[in-house]
Amino acid sequence: MRLDKYLKITRIIKRRTVANEACDAGKVFVNDRPARASYDVKIGDVIEINMGQKPLKVKVLSISDYVKKEDASDHYQVIE
Repeated sequence: MRLDKYLKITRIIKRRTVANEACDAGKVFVNDRPARASYDVKIGDVIEINMGQKPLKVKVLSISDYVKKEDASDHYQVIE
């Protein structure tokens, strides 16, 4: 699954266009490397987003094409 779509489906970033723009601006890293929106997310990847005051670091636990709002946070684990 594309990185921008994963960020939107898991509700880490509210809109896919915002996720795409954050990737283009170099604010999203996967496994400590700058990531493009087209990056193919895999289970075990560590995603770091540097938007706002505090960076957010999450580990991908599962990937699904559709996620209910209540279950969105079950697909990743916040690291520190």
